Amino acid sequence: MTCRVAKGRYRVAFTARNGSTQTALSDINITPLVDVVLVLLVIFMITAPVLQSGIEVAVPQTKTVKQITEQRTVVTIDSQQRVYLDDKPVNVNDLPAMLQRTARSEANRVIYVRADQRVPFGAFASVMDAVKQAGITNISIVTQPITSHNSQ
Repeated sequence: MTCRVAKGRYRVAFTARNGSTQTALSDINITPLVDVVLVLLVIFMITAPVLQSGIEVAVPQTKTVKQITEQRTVVTIDSQQRVYLDDKPVNVNDLPAMLQRTARSEANRVIYVRADQRVPFGAFASVMDAVKQAGITNISIVTQPITSHNSQ
């Protein structure tokens, strides 16, 4: 096996069984790499909306549930009564000022409130009061639909 330089590229020469010399170009085939990257991109694009909020909350179940279609500000109360603005933990006393900063535009004047079903009403009421102190009156409470095996 010999190495020859041709036009700025390295070519590796191979001798075949019949005695003729063949050269192989040592270029990287990037087609499989592009295929894998595009598949990963599609997977992440599909799963990103599902991972909207990383805080685990067992929201109450109701018969009427409206699907969330827009990206809005979400206030979450977990089972330990910790309050989160989107995915960041906040103090309930600081919540009105933080909501006023985030809800400057008219589009952000709608707030989704997610509360674990084990949260006492007093904790839920204090968060609702903090949202109203921020001047936001369009509040949607996030629930899950009742499934057939839960209603029995």
